[in-house]
Amino acid sequence: MSDSYGKLLTPLPLRHKTLRHRINFGAHTANMAEDGLPGDRHLGYYLERALGGAAMIVVEPVPTHATGVLTRGNFRAGDDAIIPHFRRITEACQAEGAVMIHQLYHVGAHGDVANSFAQNWSPSGVPSYHDCDGSRTLTEARIEELIEAYAQAARRAQACGFDGIELFACYNALIDQFWCPITNQRDDQWGGSFDNRMRFSARLCEAIRRQVGEDFIIGMVINGDDLMPEGIDVAQAQEIAGWHDSRGLVDYFSVGTGSYFDFRNLMPPFLSGDMQGPPFAQAIRAAVKNAKVQAESRIKTPVRAARVVNEGMADMVSLVRAQIADPHLARKVMEGRAEQIRPCISCNQLCWGRRYRDYWISCLVNPSAGREFQWHGDRPPALKDSGAAPRRVLVIGAGPAGLEAARVAAERGHEVTVVERNRHIGGQFRYAASQPHRGEIGHLLYWYYEAELTRLGVNLERETEMTADGVLAFPADVVVFATGSRPAMDGYQRVLPIVPRLPGVEAETVFSINHVLTGAKALESVGDKPPGAPRRVLLLDDLSGWWPASGTALYLAQRGHQVSVVTSDPMIGKELMASATDSLLRDLYLAEGIESLTATVITAWHGDRADLSALDEDRGWSEPFDALVLATINRPENELAKAVAEPLRARGIQVHHIGDCVAPRRASAAFFEGRQLGLSL
Repeated sequence: MSDSYGKLLTPLPLRHKTLRHRINFGAHTANMAEDGLPGDRHLGYYLERALGGAAMIVVEPVPTHATGVLTRGNFRAGDDAIIPHFRRITEACQAEGAVMIHQLYHVGAHGDVANSFAQNWSPSGVPSYHDCDGSRTLTEARIEELIEAYAQAARRAQACGFDGIELFACYNALIDQFWCPITNQRDDQWGGSFDNRMRFSARLCEAIRRQVGEDFIIGMVINGDDLMPEGIDVAQAQEIAGWHDSRGLVDYFSVGTGSYFDFRNLMPPFLSGDMQGPPFAQAIRAAVKNAKVQAESRIKTPVRAARVVNEGMADMVSLVRAQIADPHLARKVMEGRAEQIRPCISCNQLCWGRRYRDYWISCLVNPSAGREFQWHGDRPPALKDSGAAPRRVLVIGAGPAGLEAARVAAERGHEVTVVERNRHIGGQFRYAASQPHRGEIGHLLYWYYEAELTRLGVNLERETEMTADGVLAFPADVVVFATGSRPAMDGYQRVLPIVPRLPGVEAETVFSINHVLTGAKALESVGDKPPGAPRRVLLLDDLSGWWPASGTALYLAQRGHQVSVVTSDPMIGKELMASATDSLLRDLYLAEGIESLTATVITAWHGDRADLSALDEDRGWSEPFDALVLATINRPENELAKAVAEPLRARGIQVHHIGDCVAPRRASAAFFEGRQLGLSL
């Protein structure tokens, strides 16, 4: 066990249980239920984190009442049918040393009527901050009904084998709607004074304790600040936590960030600063004398987690996205193998992004997330265990797809060679790492391909152009084409499908985003301005704000260029809504002085000016620009594969195509196909 992390790796008593260390896997909506029941997907997902060493696992919330349903994948509310299904999960995870907690929630005014087919209930009938629905003011009889529903949910959790429950009292859900004067405007015993506003949560805790007895943990997740004027700020959160602690109602507080008032900080992405939650956790810890305090929100790494615990900011930490990315994070830390931890890049693309679409969650850098029951967890099965013989695998292209296929194949025991024509690895993904705020991609590439491939003995040949003759002469049993894609350079705009090529796109003042990010064709030299002087740049975003476009606009602006972004979409960053980064991007555009030309297309480029046309009105105009940068969908780089695939197959050599050379898509598809292929070889 590593001794360089101090108290982080020491045990922590928590009521009747003792955590084996201080790294926990906190609650989040995995959204994997089928017909409201946890099944094999859930079992594989949580068991992998228990095998990976998480000290405490807080399983995603079950609605305590039918009016609290929020997602398609919610567990059944008020139904004992969940008990045997959860017992499979709790018993399996506890056998691996994890303390198991179940979160209980009701989001009050913010329920999803399309999922619940029920009224939204709230203390004072305020509108939802989640959508355009209103809510129904709770009568006292219904308040009592909800208190009993919470108590029965806790009873059910105990019958499921959980060691405790965690009350969802954050982000302006039902419990903290009672606490907050904005959402609690009652004048009876449940509202008005501070003590009255605390009555609901106190009654919940008391009813639960009567139901489950003393040997059962009651936790509570709260906000550090709900980010709303006249809402619950840090000082009030301290008062609330202290009030509950002085009465012995709660065994631990977990302290989160963001709220329905400011949704962006619920799961802070890479555009947010690091260590969002620890300052709030530190404030809560100063306000309580008995309960343990957990910090969460963008802590990410074991080094930061150790700092939180060792400096007394909190007693324990929740690393959620970090353990989605690498479920064996805690064990690697305990075994002194922290350098082998696959880093999370805080992209939110498949964890929150899939949940946003009401799918079960996964992970861009770890496509085994959610597929553990199908893919042997996050532990590629070794060839020797099945008696299969190693094969010689040639991977052409060192982008995400090729490198992931190579890593997994090598970890299983194959002899792998990767050939890359460029000096650097990473393909299109490497370009993204040079965009502002996206340096975490560089950390991932270093882990994957500088460290892991070296550890696994992969032969990586850079600056090597593989020809048809070279492929045919290579002594391989399997050839994997992962040659990626290239800019189309035609200026095609999807909203103008009958215009295959932008008039004037062949001008020397037209660049791809790859040209910009690599400096291959420096736009600083175009026009009649001095070399290196700022240019007025028009960026065509035909990717609905996806990062290749938006990140390049920020890159140009931060280098002093005057940037205008033209998109046919009615808003900037439309595709980024799924990762909760669209509004943060618009803030950055505003701060960097980037002009947004929405609902607009380019009809022609004249070398030093663009003809533009508005889609939402009958208006066209022309504006001068020094350069046009194209952020459009790429074309597959598949000529080599077309030339040699059939001759290779004729020799009995397996041939596979993965990633953008099949069809240009997002990085998540490349990682997925690389992992899938590596497991199948």
